[in-house]
Amino acid sequence: MSAPRILILFAHPLFEKSRINQVLINNIPANSNITFRDLYELYPDFNVNVAEEKRLLLNHDLIIWHHPLYWYSCPPLLKQWIDMVLEAGWAYGPGGLALKGKKILQVITTGGPATAYQPDGSNKHTLHTLLSPFRQTAQLCHLEYLPPFVVQGTHRLTDEEIRAHGKSYLNLYHQLLSGEALQVAYEENLQMNDWLRQTTGT
Repeated sequence: MSAPRILILFAHPLFEKSRINQVLINNIPANSNITFRDLYELYPDFNVNVAEEKRLLLNHDLIIWHHPLYWYSCPPLLKQWIDMVLEAGWAYGPGGLALKGKKILQVITTGGPATAYQPDGSNKHTLHTLLSPFRQTAQLCHLEYLPPFVVQGTHRLTDEEIRAHGKSYLNLYHQLLSGEALQVAYEENLQMNDWLRQTTGT
């Protein structure tokens, strides 16, 4: 099986202040099958080039939405991208089958720790619940939603812990390119981090 073509759509309005995301991005391997796009760098005026974004989606097998959890959702530019690019009649609705058979993965960072994302935590909801609009968007657009890769409690991570997450993220791409991670079925509360630890020890 040939390696999948991976499209990374990265959206972080304060990227220069995010220690964890800088390390994660730096651990994305240089590979001809990986296309990285920093949406805030490309579209500072929020004027998304819909035709170009559609072309890229058609030319890739796996789409990655990489972003911080921003007010329990995504940063506004990624929401703008979703609103404009995933059009009716193209991505969903009658005749909207352009993305059928492709896969999607979210890479999420949260400032709060995992304990805050529990029914008895400060946010009163699990991350699984908060990500449900994205799963539903994927389902509507005929995309297969993979378990997310999640780094939480980022404000208090040590440099050593950040490096470990970077190594895990690099390993994720090795597993995606090999096709192994693409076969991981979505289950409630399962994260790619868990799968990587179970299968590769990272």
